[in-house]
Amino acid sequence: MFQMPILAKNRLIGIDIGSHAIKIVEIGDSKKGMILRNFGMIGLPQGSIVEGSIKEKEIVSSALKNLLKNLKIKNKNVATSISGYSVIAKRITIPKRKEKELEKSMQSDAEQYIPFDINDVNLDFQILSSEKEETGDEEKERLMDVLLVAAKKDIVEEYISLLDLTKLNSVVLDIDAFALQNAFEISNHEQSGCHALVNIGAQQLTINVIQDGVSVFTRDSSYGGSQITSVIQQELNVPYQEAEMIKLGAKPLETKKRPLIEEIFSSTVTKWAQEVKRALDFVATTFTDTKIENVLLSGGSSLAKGFNKYLGLETGVKIEMLNPFGNLKIKQKLFDAEYLNYHAPMAVISVGLALRSIGDR
Repeated sequence: MFQMPILAKNRLIGIDIGSHAIKIVEIGDSKKGMILRNFGMIGLPQGSIVEGSIKEKEIVSSALKNLLKNLKIKNKNVATSISGYSVIAKRITIPKRKEKELEKSMQSDAEQYIPFDINDVNLDFQILSSEKEETGDEEKERLMDVLLVAAKKDIVEEYISLLDLTKLNSVVLDIDAFALQNAFEISNHEQSGCHALVNIGAQQLTINVIQDGVSVFTRDSSYGGSQITSVIQQELNVPYQEAEMIKLGAKPLETKKRPLIEEIFSSTVTKWAQEVKRALDFVATTFTDTKIENVLLSGGSSLAKGFNKYLGLETGVKIEMLNPFGNLKIKQKLFDAEYLNYHAPMAVISVGLALRSIGDR
């Protein structure tokens, strides 16, 4: 996909603040195309961020400052994102009207679709199309498809407050599903047709189904790698950090305990696969002209042993890994190819955020 260069002064730093780690990406432009200028990540202590809510603001801010310092990033203008129960993204069909009229009526229009008090959320929308027609008894009524987005104000304020504390300018606050789509659109994967983008991190599973460049379905679910860690912790009666090391294969395990760990992985990733399958079944029955061609995986927990295999068995479609660095120019003297290849799934959201710019809605 060709993308017009963004003026350097309008470039944003993409910061993905996850419950397990912070990932940062900086992208620039060159004569040969977009170039990766910076990528790095830093872990967060358990409980710093829970289900998208920042519980330890000072700790998260300190980690973010350290990462920015280590990467020698000077740009203070950033894009970050939120996800989870505090965010609703829904495609709706309403009578066609001008954008200014829609801005005035959106709050009243949105109330029937939002499971929160309308006064407790920030609303935004994007017009997807206005070509649909519906035939009434006597006349045709022109309709438009609109992507409605609502984010709880208290969560939005948490993230803005965190960035303020870190002396950063919050220029764009996106949602994970859209950042995921941005990264897909500059990747070297086929763009036409229908693709299911699935990002699974420590506590969140995000799905965005893209049909010919347009999002037709998004969902966030509370599934992720921390589930495996928690079960290991309970079953083996070990501290969280030790359970995390066992999960990652960084701690030797007695032979007799290996079948138990394999069963924990198998049962947990099967649940993830079934959650994705339910979402894709819903898309298939709701959008009958949609045929999902493949699932593109990302997120650190997408590398969990067995997930790829079980997901393929559940969905019956091709499973691939989404590489957000595929179409970016990489300076070999700055980045180790093996390092980037291994961490590519974890960088997807931050790459998508780094593609945003000052002036974006």
